[in-house]
Formats: sequence, structure tokens, C-alpha cells
Amino acid sequence: MAEPLQWARYHWQRLMGSRTRVDDGRLYDYSSLLACGGKSTHSPKLAGKHRIVIPHLQSFKDEYDKFSGTYMNNRIRTTKYTLLNFVPRNLFEQFHRAANLYFLFLVVLNWVPLVEAFQKEITMLPLVVVLTIIAIKDGLEDYRKYKIDKHINNLVTKVYSRKEKKYLDCCWKDVTVGDFIRLSCNEIIPADMVLLFSTDPDGICHIETSGLDGESNLKQRQVVRGYAEQDSEVDPEKFYSRIECESPNNDLSRFRGFLEHSNKQRVGLNKENLLLRGCTIRNTEAVVGIVVYAGHETKAMLNNPGPRYKRSKLERRANTDVLWCVLLLLIMCLIGALGHGIWLSRYANVLFFNIPKPDGHVVSPALAGFYMFWTMIILLQVLIPISLYVSIEIVKLGQIYFIQNDVDFYSEKMDSTVQCRALNIAEDLGQIQYLFSDKTGTLTENKMVFRRCSVAGFDYCHEENAKRLESYQEAVSEDEDCTDTLSSSLSNMAKPRAPCCRMVQSRPLGSKPPDHLSGSTSAIGDGEGATEVLRSRQAAFSSPIETDVVPDTRLLDKFAQITPHLFTPLDGAIQEPPLETLCIMDFFIALAICNTVVVSAPNQPRQKIRLSSLSGTPIKSLEEIKNLFQRLSARRSSSPSLASGKDLPSGIPGTFVSRLPLFSRMKLTSPVEEAASGMHESLQGCSDTAGCTETEKPGSSAGLPDGKVDSLPRACLASSLCYEAESPDEAALVYAARAYRCTLQSRTPEQVVVDLAALGPLTFQLLHILPFDSVRKRMSVVVRHPLSNEVVVYTKGADSVIMELLSVASPDGANLEKQQMIIREKTQKHLDDYAKRGLRTLCIAKKVMSDTEYAEWLRDHFLAETSIDNREELLVESAMRLENKLTLLGATGIEDRLQEGVPESIEALRKAGIKIWMLTGDKQETAINIAYACKLLEADNKLFILNSQSKDACEVQMSIILKELQKQVPASPDQAWIRKGSAQPAVIRDSGQQAGLVITGKALEFVLQESLQRQFLELTAWSHTVVCCQATPLQKSEVVKLVRSHLQVMTLAIGDGANDVSMIQVADIGVGVSGQEGMQAVMASDFAISQFRHLSKLLLVHGHWCYMRLSNMILYFFYKNVAYVNLLFWYQFFCGFSGTSMTDYWVLIFFNLLFTSVPPIIYGVLEKDVSADTLMELPELYQSGQKSEAYLPLTFWITLLDAFYQSLVCFFVPYFTYQGSDIDIFTFGNPLNTAALFIILLHLTIESKSLTWIHGLVIIGSILSYFFFALAFGAMCVTCNPPSNPYWIMQDHMLDPVFYLVCVLTICIALLPRFTYRILQGSLFPPPILRAKHLDHLTPEERAEALKKWRGAGKKNHVTPQRADQSTRKSGRRPRSGHPSALAMKSATSCAAEQGHLPLCETAFPGCHPAAEAPDVTRL
Repeated sequence: MAEPLQWARYHWQRLMGSRTRVDDGRLYDYSSLLACGGKSTHSPKLAGKHRIVIPHLQSFKDEYDKFSGTYMNNRIRTTKYTLLNFVPRNLFEQFHRAANLYFLFLVVLNWVPLVEAFQKEITMLPLVVVLTIIAIKDGLEDYRKYKIDKHINNLVTKVYSRKEKKYLDCCWKDVTVGDFIRLSCNEIIPADMVLLFSTDPDGICHIETSGLDGESNLKQRQVVRGYAEQDSEVDPEKFYSRIECESPNNDLSRFRGFLEHSNKQRVGLNKENLLLRGCTIRNTEAVVGIVVYAGHETKAMLNNPGPRYKRSKLERRANTDVLWCVLLLLIMCLIGALGHGIWLSRYANVLFFNIPKPDGHVVSPALAGFYMFWTMIILLQVLIPISLYVSIEIVKLGQIYFIQNDVDFYSEKMDSTVQCRALNIAEDLGQIQYLFSDKTGTLTENKMVFRRCSVAGFDYCHEENAKRLESYQEAVSEDEDCTDTLSSSLSNMAKPRAPCCRMVQSRPLGSKPPDHLSGSTSAIGDGEGATEVLRSRQAAFSSPIETDVVPDTRLLDKFAQITPHLFTPLDGAIQEPPLETLCIMDFFIALAICNTVVVSAPNQPRQKIRLSSLSGTPIKSLEEIKNLFQRLSARRSSSPSLASGKDLPSGIPGTFVSRLPLFSRMKLTSPVEEAASGMHESLQGCSDTAGCTETEKPGSSAGLPDGKVDSLPRACLASSLCYEAESPDEAALVYAARAYRCTLQSRTPEQVVVDLAALGPLTFQLLHILPFDSVRKRMSVVVRHPLSNEVVVYTKGADSVIMELLSVASPDGANLEKQQMIIREKTQKHLDDYAKRGLRTLCIAKKVMSDTEYAEWLRDHFLAETSIDNREELLVESAMRLENKLTLLGATGIEDRLQEGVPESIEALRKAGIKIWMLTGDKQETAINIAYACKLLEADNKLFILNSQSKDACEVQMSIILKELQKQVPASPDQAWIRKGSAQPAVIRDSGQQAGLVITGKALEFVLQESLQRQFLELTAWSHTVVCCQATPLQKSEVVKLVRSHLQVMTLAIGDGANDVSMIQVADIGVGVSGQEGMQAVMASDFAISQFRHLSKLLLVHGHWCYMRLSNMILYFFYKNVAYVNLLFWYQFFCGFSGTSMTDYWVLIFFNLLFTSVPPIIYGVLEKDVSADTLMELPELYQSGQKSEAYLPLTFWITLLDAFYQSLVCFFVPYFTYQGSDIDIFTFGNPLNTAALFIILLHLTIESKSLTWIHGLVIIGSILSYFFFALAFGAMCVTCNPPSNPYWIMQDHMLDPVFYLVCVLTICIALLPRFTYRILQGSLFPPPILRAKHLDHLTPEERAEALKKWRGAGKKNHVTPQRADQSTRKSGRRPRSGHPSALAMKSATSCAAEQGHLPLCETAFPGCHPAAEAPDVTRL
């Protein structure tokens, strides 16, 4: 008992201690910063409880029942209802709506005899109809989910049976925690399981996660350490270990736990050992694992909480107006109650009006008035539009249908169109005021093209590659597979490639394949699975523009000097290679191996390539090179190294090292020596490949020097490899290294093979990979160098991070230290130049460690790996201890081109009054350059940069910038609302010289603090454009949240990657771009598009239409309900407020429920106030939605006043016509209903801007249905509603000319004011919408001329000539014309000249480029 208590106390202390450190020392929680893959931005807390998994075997029965038996099974259920609970639960959910509760209250109230107004059944009808329609919709949707759940639960997998002692077919729903599962290639993983066996000899399992996050590139998972060495399949009966891991959570990027053997030895578990439910096994013949999470406890299910419900701004406004209608209803009922009481008081002595009860008791007028209040609520219930909510849902479905079927959104390249994932906020697309955009993959193509590099302080501009990119035209068949792409440029190598990728022959599952065939397993399973693999699309980030790199001739010549002869001793003396040559070699080795790229063959998709270590290697000089590297490293390295790597020094704790399975496999001798015995077989294995080259060019190798014969087959093989990377940056660097014949040939968990030019394939022992994350902003690999036999750390990452981790060298130090300082200074200049050109920059560095240092670090890292609590923090601390005192090798510049149509889209969106912010993690200079290229920053913008390193300095800088802006820009109305704390004006005005604000990540951290938020928002209000660079994912979401909550504006966030998920979810509308970085952003978004340019039409056209349609439809619903219910109210003045209706109850109910319900729905779906072409050509029309012009509070009250007026006319014209006649009550009510129907329908016709045959058909159908019902009801219903009698009323009226005269006169008088106003508005003072509507009726020539005049008038309104001259005089600029990129560069220079008086805060886009380099910016 004491042992578990000690264990619990130890972990609790560590957990609490770590929490204290996090709270005191860090601004943000690290785990929340990394939780970008899931939908939740915060990882669930463990609460100190872990999961213990025991094998589901007979020998563990009692222990299994104690621990794993209580866990959830693998059956999933995403449905809400069952057959038994459907009716009660659906009703319970529907009555959460206030409107439904209100009408239920009326139904119950009508059953009270004292206040009964209608027949009980009639009052129930509207509510029953609405509830039934929604219940049918919910039932059909739930049934569809039920069928999907049933299909998934009944999928079959192989589970080990403890009774049969073998694997048997079992349904997914019967899988439990602790089961052993065996999966074959192309099978879907049924539950989260720890990987214990793989047929791959390296213990690798390749999975495709497209079913989970949309990424189609392969990912590697590793067998648990210690099980990869097994020669046969793991035997469940001999598995005596137990697994302890964290409780179920939704973090896809984390798994913490350990596997404890029977001897109490622990092996750490991480996400690399976990196979997630929903992923697919690829490129691996078979795997075996043990289930740790099942069913709804799997990470995939925890990340699928169901659709999110967002309420649109228009819907919130409509709910407010419904409350106003409720207040109006109460006032009308109160008037009715008071009137009824006064009426009875006046005629108290007249028994005809005050009939006593059977017991002779007379109800007092006050009590009768109280009863009448509730009767009037029942009578006037139609004032609250119960059908409004159902109609809104139907209209939104129609709007979504037309958005998704717009052919302009279709992307042939991605084979996708727009996705509307949130069905209830489409109208918000027409009211966006702030747009927050990611840069990489959103504004740019996310196609990383290698452009420049700096190695050892020398810049290589790759001019030949630049010329290729300028003239490059991508083929139309860009989406073809990698085989077709490569065959077009390497057709002469098509035949020699064939022997390089061999299919595995069938063999027993337990036996592992030979080394030369490892990983090249064929797709087994049914025909569908094989077809799926063959049809899988090309590897990610492998378009020709990314893969074809033309080397720089200068660098290629220097790289060619790396030959065995360079390291050969001359006359017994060691010739020390130049430092630059060693840097070049290490630089390209780092590009090739510092990644997680999977190597595959194009003609066999999803097949991994594995080569012998030293095929075709010149043997003679490698041993000499190894010895030379050992001596050179001893001189150059700051850390002590071993002269010989065969034995561990005495200082290393051998007992600890020997316990590690990794060290038990690790040999400290050189791989060159290890492979010497197998050299003969290696050369024979390559002879076939070499022979294929000789077949093409007979005798071509006769005159080649030593080593060149072997380089040809390697080049043949290298050109046939495909690289599957998790990010485009990694792929670009690997392809660049391949262009210099530093080719990544194969990767296993233990080694990486690189073909390094004349030195041949080198096998690097892979010790550790420290993956990239958004906090460290770097990744590292720890390898044992095959030549020097030393432990080397290769690191790549952001220059701002790497530069701070370099070893500090004093100017008075050794010659080598001085050289390193010079290299650092030159590289920094090159980095700044790359950033100015808009290139993405990375620094490459290395560190050499002694075995003693490595063993000490490994001890602490092992403890971090086997920890469950605070594992991420411990691993980060361990990585930081390793990544220091680095030696700089060089830097790279990668170009990410703008997507097609981005500048035009941004220009249109800004004309529409949308303020655009760019939030990116890139460097400041790169972000500024891209902002200029995409017209986010204009040539004449004044640029201010906020890059403070402290909170106080940040506050001072913001004050100085604000004062400078206030001097140059006239008084801004934006400041008033900031200081008063009110909402921002809908449209940011455009006056005078515009300013751009650039904020770095460090300054962003300060401005997000509460004390500086208001000042920051005031500063951004004066700025035309805001660019936030070097921002973390959490900072992005905080910025969006700040603007949205404090300014009370409509926000839209758009991004394409997992790091944009939190930002997308915080905004009012989140838009995901289905790009090359998977589908995390799409899955978290409300709308998904394939390219940024589609956003302009989505907002300017469909957003405008959706808002205008729904706004007018909601107003129309309020109008028609108020207009009709007021007829009943006016009649109460002539019936003693007795709650009597002059219309039959059935007609009263069907009037709103049937006769006038369909036309507004058709209007809401099909109305087009302006054509799509005009809306795109005149983006300023979008501002009407930003200002909510279609649905202002004033508009609502004017609509109600118009409804009151029309109801007065509709009531009193027939009243005065039939005054003094002897007609009965229903005969008087019939012309009222008929006139009201025509008035309401013709009112909709007047408001419609685009009448079609569908509108006409629906309106005529509504009229015919009314007359058909009235005639049928009047003919058949003789005593339907005694004592009233509607019999034959409509038939008599249709033969009476007075009836027609009354109806026509009433309609004309009622609609005359609105009709007259619309005529005068269109003629004398047309709003922009009506003016634009007029353009649709012009001829093309007249339309073009009208548009030209419109734009000219708009420019005069925005910038007057005097203001333009004043701006020119202040800035000292001359009007200039030319390419936008050239304007951006000239603007940089002129801005720099202005900043002398403001050195702290105002910074220009630094540097102007030579004219010859302008095309570099132009192509961004």
C-alpha cells in the first residue's frame, strides 16, 4: 500500500511544482500553444488519474476486469435519438426555443374556458405543423447518422481470441481496450492502439491520416522500443507487460505513457508509437498493436464534438425585434382588456352585454377585463411569427445550395468547390468589417521554390534557376502522378528505373523481408484496396516547379571539390581541407537529413526505397577520409571528441547506457567498417542498375574516371525518387540538396542514407529527432557521422532563434573563432537581403558532441521521455539543453509565390470597406514584401513598425506613432468611438495619406496585455493596414478576439494550416483554405474554399445577396403579420373588445401558415437586387451590408408603421362601404381577407428587384389556393363553427361588383404611399444599389461608359486634388507609374528618407533593390 502512495505523492508534487513554475514564469501555457491539430485550443487536464491497460488474455483475467474491464468499448453512436426517446427528446429540444414555448403557452391557455378564443384544435394547429416539420428534418438527419454508425460498427478486423489462441474476424464494435489487433496494408485502424510489431525490418509503419486530418502524405509510426528487434510476430500469449498512459484526451499531437515489463523496466511511449483510429495502414504488409483507447474515448472521436452552432448577427437582431413585437402584443392586449372593462362598465345595466352566470353571479368589469387580456393574447397570437424560424432555416438551405453550386468556386486543380460547413451564418458573409488572413498557403501558393542560399558567408544567387522560374510554365496535367511528371523530363531513364523498385513476393507473415526489400511491400488485400493505392495522388509538394532546381554554377564547382582525392595524404602529410569546403558538405548534409521526409518510388506509389549502405562507393579512400575527419574534428571542435570510436571512455556511465535498448543496438564503430564485409554484395546489387545505363549508351563508361561509372546509376536512382514531406519547406530543401547530388536515398528509424557526390552513399546513424514546434521554432536531428564517428547535431530554424544559439566567440579569439564571426556577420546581411526580397529564410547550424556529453544528455532525455506528467515541458527543456553553442553553416532563401488573383481580390475587398490584417509567423521583412506584392500595402503608404523589446518602450512607441499620424491625417471619427468605448463605424474611412502598421511578435505580446489594448486599438484605427509578423498561433487568436470583442465588429479569419485553427474558431466567420497543409483548417472552419481569390465573390456577391435577401424577408414577415393581425385589433373597437373575430378561425390560421408563407421563402432564396457581375465590378456596394442598411432599427419601425397604415386602409374602406348594411360578420370579413391577401403579395412584388417566372408562379399559386379554400370551405362547411356560418359567402361575393370595387380601391389606397416612395426614390435620389441595378439594363457599351463614370466619381469622393497635391508635397514624391512591385520598392526608399525625425517608431521598408533584381519581387 505504501508503494502506490509514494508513487502518487511523487507525481502530485511534480505536477503541482510544474504548474507553479508555469504560472509564475510563462505568459502562455506551452501545451495550449502546441494544441493546433485538434478542435479545442486547450488540452484537457489529467486530474492526476492515468489509464492502466492490461492485455485481454486469460492469464490476466482478474487484473483485466479490475482495470481495463471498466473502459468504454469500441461501439460508436453519433445519433441523438432512439425509437423510444425520439418524440420526448425532440420535443424537449424544440421547446428550448422561446417562440415554441410561447405558442405552447397559448395552446394551454386556450384550453381554459374563461379565456378561450378559438376552438382548441385550431390553436394547436400552427404549433403542431411547425414541430412536425422540424421533427421530420431532425429524424431524417439522425437516421442518416444511424446508417453510417451501423456501417462503421460492423466493419471487420482481426482480433486475437484468448479462447481460440489465434486471430479471428471481429466487428469493430466488439473491440475492447487490451485487445491485440492485427491489420494488413490498406486497412483502417479501428481504435487507438500502441504499435508492437511491424513486418518492416526497421519497425516502421506507414500510415495515411487523410481520414483524420485530410493530409494525404505518409507519416511514419515506430514500434515500441525493444520490440523492433524481434524476428517474428509478437505473441500475445507471451506478452506480460502492462501499459500506463494518460487519460483519454483530444490532443492529436500528444501521447504520454510508458510500457512496464515484468522486470519493472520501463519504456517510454509517445505519439510515434500510437496508431490513431481512422487512419489507414499504407506501405506495410501487416502490423500488430494493443488497444489503449476505444470508441468515444479515441482521439478521433474526442475531436469530433459535432457541428458548432453560431448565431448570426441578423438572427440576433431578429430575436430583439421579436421581443418588440411581444411588447406590442402586450400593449394591444392591454388596450383590449381596458376597453372591454370600460365597455362593460358603461353598459353594466344592459343584460344583453353583461349576461349573468347560471348561479346569478355577474362578473365584475375589472375581472372580465383581466380574462379578456388573455383572450386577446390568443386572438392576436399571429403577431409573433411562429413560421419565421422555419422559413429562415429553409431560406438558408436554399442559399447554401446556390453557393455550393456556383461553378466559379470550382478548382480543377484541387477538384473541389466551396464547402458550407455552417448552415446558419451565411448572411454574416455580407457584413464583414475586419478580415484576418494568414500568409503562407492562404495568400501564397505554399509551393516552396528554392531560390538562394548562403554557405560559409558566401551568397549564391542561383541566376540560372531564377531564369528557369521566369520562363517556367507548369503543364496542364499538374495533378498527374509522380511517374508521369518525371517521365516527361527523364524519359531516357524510364527503363533503367524499373529494377530499382521491386515488389515483395508472398511469404509467411512472421518472417521479415530481406534488407534490400525492406519497406517495398506490395499492397495486399482485396482489389479495391490495391486500386486505391495505385490511384493515390502524387506525393505532396512535388510539382515540377518545386522539384526541378538548377544548381548555381559557382557553388556546384565548389561542391565538386568534395572528392576522395581532396582528403588523400600527399607525401605522408595530411592536407587539411578548407573550412569553406567542410561547411558546404555539412550544409547539404543538413538539408538532406534534418527533416522527416519519407522516400518513395514514383512508379510504385506509397513504396519506400531502401538501399545498401555503400553501393558503388570507392573503397580505397574512405578509410583515409574517416581517419582524417577524426583528426580534423579533434582540432576544430570546441567539445572534446574521441580519437577512436570503438570503446567508450571510462567516464561514461556504462550501466545506464547499456540499459537503453537504443544503445544496445548502437555500434560506435564507423559504418564504413561495418559495411566492408558486404561490399561485394552491394556492388552486385547495383550492377543491374548500372547495366541499364550501358544499354542506353553503349561504351559510354569506358573513358570515365574512377567513381563516375558508379555515379550514373546513383543519378538514375536519385532522379526516380519521390519525397513525401509534412511541409513544403522540407521538400524544397531536400530537392535542392538533390540538385547538388547530395541525395537522400532512404530513411529508417535508425539510419539515414545520403548519396554524397563522389563520396558515395553515407549511412548516418539516426539517434534522435527533435521535431519542430511553434515555440522553439526549430528542429534538430542527432546523428553519428559515418566519417568522423562523432555525435553531430544538425539544426535548422528561424534565423532570429538560431542566431541566439550560436557559440559566442570573442574578437581576440583563435583564427577559427574570427572566421565564425565573419561568417555570422555576412550571413546576417544575406538573410536581411533575402527577407527584403520576400523569401522565407532558414538558418542551418551544427554542433559536435563527445560521447560523454551525449550520454549525459541522453540520461535526462530518457527520463523526460518516460514521464507522463509535464512531459512536453521536460522534453522542451531537454531540447534546449542540446541546442546551444551551435556552429553556423549557412542560410537558405525559399520563395513562396502569391496565389493567382490575390492582389485583385485584396484590392476589391478594401474597396468594399473591409479592413484587412495579415497575421503571419514569418519575418518582418518577408511579411512587408508580401504585403506590398499583394497590394495590402500601397506604394504611397507611410509605414510604421512597432518592434519594442519591453512593455514601457512599446507604450512610448505607440504614443509617438499616434501623434505622428494625428499630425498628418485630419481628425478621425475612429478615435471618438475608441475613447467612448462604443462600437466602431461600419466602414473605415479613406482620407488623405494612408498609413501601414507592422507589429512584430515580441511587441504583439505586450500590446495584447490589458493595459495597452485600448491604445493599440486606437493606433490600428488610424492605420490603413496592419501586418502582424512572427506571431504564434495563440497570438493570432488573441488578436482576433481583441478586435471582435472590443470594437464590436464582424470579423472573418482565413487560414490553411493547423496553426490557424484557433484563429478561425474565434472569429465570427472562419474560412479554411484547402491547400497543401492538410485539412485541419477546413475541418475547423465555417466555410472552405480552395483559393483566396474565391473569397471576393463569396463575400461581395453571395454575402451581399444572402444578407439582403434574409433581411428583407424577415422584415416582410414582421410586416405581413402586423398588417393582418391589426385587422382583428381594429375590429375590437366595434365589438366591445369581446375578442370576436370577423374571420373564420380556419381562414385566420391558414392565412399566415399557408396562403402567404411560400412567396417570402422564394423571395429569400432567389432575390437578386444587383447582378453578380456588377457586384464584382463595384465592390463599394458591399458597404450597404456593413452598415446594415437593409435592416436598421429605423427600417424595422418604418415597416411596422407602414403595416399599421395598410391595415387601417384595409379595414376602414370596407367598413365605410358596408356601413349601415345588413351583412353578417363573415360577409364583412371576407373582403378584408381578400384585400389583405392581395396587398401583402403585391407589397412583396413592389419590394422585389428581380421578378422571375418562379415568383409569378408562386404568387398566382397563393392566390388560387386562397380562393380554392374559401370556395370549398364555404360550400362544404355548413355548421363548422356555430353560431357563425361561412356557408356560400365567397360564392356570393364573386357575383357582387361591389366586392371587386372594394378590393381594388383598398389595394390601391393601401399600396399607394410605398409605391410612390419607390418611384420617387428611383428617380430623384436613388441609392447606390438602385443605380447599380440600372447598369444591368444597359448595353455593353453604355454599361462600360457608366462604370467608368462611377469609378471616376468615386475617386473624387475619396481623394480630392488638393489633398493629393498636399500629400505629394509632404512626402516629396512624384507621381509615378509602372509595375506595382517597382512602386513598392521605390516607396521603400522614399519612406526611408522620411524617418529621420522619428527613429524609434517609424521605419520604412528597408532597402531598395537594384533594377536587375526587380523581377524577384514581381514574381512573389
